[in-house]
Amino acid sequence: MPEYEKAMRPEDITRLFVERSNAGDAAGVAALYEEDAVMAYPPGDRTVGREAIRALWEKVLANRPRFEPEQPLPTLISGDIALTSTPPKDGAGARAQVVRRQPDGSWLRLLDQPEFVPPTS
Repeated sequence: MPEYEKAMRPEDITRLFVERSNAGDAAGVAALYEEDAVMAYPPGDRTVGREAIRALWEKVLANRPRFEPEQPLPTLISGDIALTSTPPKDGAGARAQVVRRQPDGSWLRLLDQPEFVPPTS
């Protein structure tokens, strides 16, 4: 696997995701996740594990979507766990990720809820 820039702050993961996705680099996107990470995508389903996440992103990125940076909400950190989130520009409601500090001080996604819409009344 190539040597990728590491997320040294939880907020770096979102920037690296946008850069790697827009470059069509599914392996680079997957490198932002822990080996046993869980992603709530596609909608209504889950993708479990870095390899499955890489395969999913290969399919998604084959259509060459363009991702725009989104302004993060304040990060909540408790020890080696953090919650990151962004209000998406595409109207999906919210995005939220639980990330964990690694032994080298970098951060990787553990749980990823890339899109969800608020409940309707």
